[in-house]
Amino acid sequence: MKRREFLKSGLAGSAAATIAAPAVAQSAPEVKWRLTSSFPRSLDTLYGASELLSRIVAEATDGKFQIQVFSPGEIVPGLQALDAVGNATVEMAHSSSFYYIGKDTAFAFATAMPFGLNARQQNAWIHHGGGQELMDRLYAKFNLCALPGGNTNCQMGGWFRKEIRTVEDLDGLKMRIGGLAGQVMQKLGAVPQQIAGGDIYPALEKGSIDAVEWGGPYDDEKLGFARVAPYYYYPGWWEGGAMLHFFFNLEKLAALPPAYRAVIRNAAAYVNVDVQAKYDAFNPGAIKRLVQNGALLRPFSTEIMEASWNAAKELYAELNAKNPEFKTIYDSYMPFRSDQYLWQQIAELSYDAYMIRQRTRG
Repeated sequence: MKRREFLKSGLAGSAAATIAAPAVAQSAPEVKWRLTSSFPRSLDTLYGASELLSRIVAEATDGKFQIQVFSPGEIVPGLQALDAVGNATVEMAHSSSFYYIGKDTAFAFATAMPFGLNARQQNAWIHHGGGQELMDRLYAKFNLCALPGGNTNCQMGGWFRKEIRTVEDLDGLKMRIGGLAGQVMQKLGAVPQQIAGGDIYPALEKGSIDAVEWGGPYDDEKLGFARVAPYYYYPGWWEGGAMLHFFFNLEKLAALPPAYRAVIRNAAAYVNVDVQAKYDAFNPGAIKRLVQNGALLRPFSTEIMEASWNAAKELYAELNAKNPEFKTIYDSYMPFRSDQYLWQQIAELSYDAYMIRQRTRG
């Protein structure tokens, strides 16, 4: 089965798959898959996304297609999830593409780029801007394919033990940070660390790192970072809309009956919307609680934002010169970004700015 045939298989939404469940079940074999997550079980948003997909698939096939979900470390560590899928240790994973830029720096585009697309724009680029096709070609080199599996929306800028007022304050700072953002921060003097979600708090508590970025208020509250690093910065310019993915082993996916492939895509599409909606619903209450309990909100200074922007542009020029795959995707992504922000400046920004002013007036 070709990758594009999978992506274009007849799909009308997860509701349709559920309605068709009896017919699917009558002629379908029993299949048992394993899914390894890169996210700790304590996060009902991220780890819960895999559980939701598993439940939808089981219900849509009358229990014939079972996907068992494993947390990081139960089969492989969180940051080895893609290797486990590629070599068929497991059939699928839920992870972030940019964790694996060591394979190819172009993996970052599918999750989030520093000063890149926001969540809605990322969905638009993947589904209707050519992003899926470009990423398909890259993933196939590693015996993988992927479907969007959630988005965190714009993230926070992370938790710091001390205030960060100037670029000089970043010098020597050990920070857990994922994707290409770590390379941008390195240009500003920081020392980036890639650490899986479940291992971050112990590293912060022991002083192995000085700062951490993870996500937004709802997840950060659960992980308890405020207890040891009270300064909470924003915005997370490295993840304006971080897309998560369900990754599949190509051969295992091809071996499924077509109806099961359709069910999986429907389930992933539902999860993709649900995760983003959860963050929109839960982050407002979480930020209030964090501040009430002592978190110290701080915006990144204009100096830091400008230095970060310039460092990101410098990094992209270097990667374009070194990696043809990166440049091919970059040449699609960046013009799309420009047009998206032109449009959002006209309608979205004007509306949001007006509504925020109304809120502050009470």
